[in-house]
Amino acid sequence: MTKIYHNPRCTKSRQALQLLQDRGVEAEVIKYLETPPTKKELTEIIKLLDVPAEALVRKKEALYKELGLGEKKLTKQEWIATMVEHPKLIERPIVIHNGKAAIGRPTENIAEILDA
Repeated sequence: MTKIYHNPRCTKSRQALQLLQDRGVEAEVIKYLETPPTKKELTEIIKLLDVPAEALVRKKEALYKELGLGEKKLTKQEWIATMVEHPKLIERPIVIHNGKAAIGRPTENIAEILDA
């Protein structure tokens, strides 16, 4: 099963969804701002991406500065809790396909896991 954590207002997210459709990949579309991932789901995504939790945070998002996150040293669990509470901070789009995950910036990252 393929999933895409999608924000319809984001150009890269729309491009990622289009890539999946162009490839004939049926995907569960999760509008993560409406249905944020749980701590468990986010932990699994980070594990599949094989990145530190902080790497999934949108550091250019205004909310990042408003919360003063640049000055804080958070643990993995604290980063996850922050993203669950504020899903707007989650990097997008994220595609999970056949046990692999990719952040669709650039969309070539998604193509790599589809071709693997």
